[in-house]
Amino acid sequence: MSGIFLNLIAGGESPPPIKYELWTWGRNNNGQLGLNDTTNRSSPVQVGLLNIWEKLPQNSYQHGLSITSDGALWSWGFNNHGQLGLGNTVNRSSPVQVGALKTWAFATGGFGAESSLAIKTDGTFWTWGVNGSGQLGHSNTIFYSSPKQVGALTNWASGGGFFVVVKTDGTMWSWGDNQVNGPLGLGNTTSYSSPKQIGGLTTWTKVSAKTTGCFALKTDGTVWGWGYNSGYAAGELGLGNSTSYSSPVQVTTGASFLSSHYRGGVIIKTNGTLFAWGKNNFGQLGDGTTTNRSTPVQIGSLTTWESVAGLRASIHALKDPV
Repeated sequence: MSGIFLNLIAGGESPPPIKYELWTWGRNNNGQLGLNDTTNRSSPVQVGLLNIWEKLPQNSYQHGLSITSDGALWSWGFNNHGQLGLGNTVNRSSPVQVGALKTWAFATGGFGAESSLAIKTDGTFWTWGVNGSGQLGHSNTIFYSSPKQVGALTNWASGGGFFVVVKTDGTMWSWGDNQVNGPLGLGNTTSYSSPKQIGGLTTWTKVSAKTTGCFALKTDGTVWGWGYNSGYAAGELGLGNSTSYSSPVQVTTGASFLSSHYRGGVIIKTNGTLFAWGKNNFGQLGDGTTTNRSTPVQIGSLTTWESVAGLRASIHALKDPV
């Protein structure tokens, strides 16, 4: 269980630049908290003293990725397959810059697998790390310890051995390991090493993967889920049942932001409220209990949530300053 939180700092000229502190807590067996040690934390601790962090990963497994306000990409944590992008397989317990470029726009880790993905400001799409199922999208199964370009895609997610992306035209595509109840959303359990389109819709805006399935958001605010939803994963799709699906099924409505955690999902609605569902054995849903939820439950009463991200058995969120 581990998490990351960005705290908003305002200051400087008018309009003031927005800067964030990076805060983290939870499991730290591989240095994934970025605190230069492997000691678990049960309450938030700031990562360093700099207020330069800008963007959180969409989700991750046991390594961290973040982009600073100058566009540099940093990584830390578990690195057994080169998922930190540093050209080696050495674990890092504090943030290290990935290359010298400062043109990164977004980055995230693969959920349930040691892989990473990033997009540059020019819209190019890059992946690296574990690739045993061809999930990096390079039409091979070669592992890479440095970023390697795939194409010009704009939104993406990674599960245990698969990727799902949303292109700028609103279409959704997937590839990789599809054997566990069809997490690719293609209506089958066939694995692919190159992208295949999910249906024919052009209204997808965001996708987020958990270990054995996905959640996606449409332009109308509806949230859709698919993949494994029974056994140890019972109810994690948020559909109120334990039926697995190999193609998208609607979960809820009225959402503006979407993410997933290891065994469930979390959304922000258009009114700024936060909802989560799925596995809750560590209290990761944030509802003050350890009760699993098979349908979305509201987290507190605040209406100022801006973005969320999941990291295995935790959820971390960014909210507007008061």
